Amino acid sequence: MHTRDWQMREWPMQYNDKDLRKLQLLELRILKDIDRVCRELGVTYFLDSGSVLGAFRHGGFIPWDDDVDLGMPRADYDRFVAEAPKLLGDDYVVSTPETNQSQAALFCKIWLRGTRFVTEETIEAGFDQGIFIDITPYDLLSSDEKQAAKQQSRCRFWQRMSYLYHAKSIVVPHGGVLGALERASCGVAHVALHAFLTHDKIVSSFNKAAKSAVESGHVSDELFSVSYGPYEKSMMLPPSLFPFEGHDFPMPAQPEAYLALHFGDWRELPPVEKRRNHAPVELDFGGIEP
Repeated sequence: MHTRDWQMREWPMQYNDKDLRKLQLLELRILKDIDRVCRELGVTYFLDSGSVLGAFRHGGFIPWDDDVDLGMPRADYDRFVAEAPKLLGDDYVVSTPETNQSQAALFCKIWLRGTRFVTEETIEAGFDQGIFIDITPYDLLSSDEKQAAKQQSRCRFWQRMSYLYHAKSIVVPHGGVLGALERASCGVAHVALHAFLTHDKIVSSFNKAAKSAVESGHVSDELFSVSYGPYEKSMMLPPSLFPFEGHDFPMPAQPEAYLALHFGDWRELPPVEKRRNHAPVELDFGGIEP
């Protein structure tokens, strides 16, 4: 799973085993359909973050994890979001910040129509999200160290502004009095942002920063790889196939090097108290079976 800085809600596990496994298998169904469409389009993608870790350490999902992360080079991402809706069909919603004014996440989300995966943030934003998979675009990162730092800093800034713009109930780093002050500040910022910004301005500003590098030997998922990357192109591309839940899916070209950079000693299990996921406040399978 991605570490989405301070703005995303990550609770300790709250699923029963049956529901968590059903959720994972429905996400596997979505993944298989995305894989089919990518093959039809000739689009490059790869499993990302905790999904790569799960494949190599567990043969599939991390047992307590509840999401699938995918990455795509920017050109492939742009083509996918343009052409995938027709090929995926009516069973799916392909949501991007460009097409959905209620979406705070500045990347593509694909969910099963008729299901619900609801968080406090999605309720507040009016974002009717189903059981989903995230697809993050990978952009070139400037070869100039200062420019690269500015590029990533601006991307982080605009993603944070997007979450604050769409919801005031943001999880903050601290508890107690300091946490209360941070939450109050977020509420004030939420109101202020609506006076000075629009959803479209935030999206266009993020995309401008993300696409600002012209040529580089490195790539970055501008939203999340600041703590781990950047990644050399040869580490990520071309993807290699590796089993995940009994099916071969694309992974980064050098998956073990990627895992070491991303997680450090990735073979060691974290203590139970650090095994987290994104358990929602409402989960509805809509009668759909994996």
